[in-house]
Amino acid sequence: MLKNMTPQEFKEAIIKLKKEKNAIILAHNYQIPDIYDVADLIGDSLDLSRRASKTDAEIIVFCGVHFMAESAKMLSPEKKVLLPSMQAGCFMADMVTVEKLREKKKEHPNAKVVCYVNSSAAVKAESDICCTSANAVKVVNSLDAEEIIFVPDQHLAEYVQRFTDKKIITWPGYCIVHHQLLPEKVIEAQKNHPDAVLIVHPESRSEVVDLADHVTSTNGMLDVVANSDAKEFLIATEEGMLERLRREYPDRKFYALMGVCINMKKITLQNTYETLLEEKNEIFVDEEIAEKAKFTLERMLEVN
Repeated sequence: MLKNMTPQEFKEAIIKLKKEKNAIILAHNYQIPDIYDVADLIGDSLDLSRRASKTDAEIIVFCGVHFMAESAKMLSPEKKVLLPSMQAGCFMADMVTVEKLREKKKEHPNAKVVCYVNSSAAVKAESDICCTSANAVKVVNSLDAEEIIFVPDQHLAEYVQRFTDKKIITWPGYCIVHHQLLPEKVIEAQKNHPDAVLIVHPESRSEVVDLADHVTSTNGMLDVVANSDAKEFLIATEEGMLERLRREYPDRKFYALMGVCINMKKITLQNTYETLLEEKNEIFVDEEIAEKAKFTLERMLEVN
């Protein structure tokens, strides 16, 4: 029966279930338009978790990837957190493990570990402080150490290095979608759209960052557009972000420079409905790990 339901029927069923179960649906900016239509909150991963923690919802359905749902659970331990697809992981987050990080810490005993929010709870627990793409520079500069082990995104680490005198020890990790964008494609797009403003996510290669008019997080991209007189924008992040931009600024034109994150697209109306209906795919974080990982998040918020 489920397979025969139309998208509109799924949406109506999900909205009805949300009310019955006192649930809230979080949608990351990279989600598909259908998920936008049933979401209560749309945004960056950590921002969503923080906002959800302030609601009276008993159930959080996180339409994103696994590490995001972990963060939501750590910030709302009393709530039931569900992930529509347990296969929705993050390639970048998987590029760093606790064991490898411990080895790196032994090699650099005086270094502090800054962990990008795109990482597992276990890696966060092994770090000194967490950061987002928006506050990474501020977080690094707040530390009383001259060496910083920055995990797992090498491109964000390289971006931070531009704004600090500290030595950044990079990790060989990256977002596959952002990593694939080469400067040649950007230059060609700029030639095709000479009046467009280029907004680049700092997970991009340094050569792409060099071409940008603005470098910022996904939520930051909304601010750039809001404060710009330009009518056209080249967007260098996962193409799902264009849905958010087009909905909020229908009078502007946006051009995608990147493809899709296949893990983000594992979230569908059907598995979102089934997950909420059956209250399955619940996310749990070991209590000791959660306590340590939450500390890195709280320490970051103190810096902010």
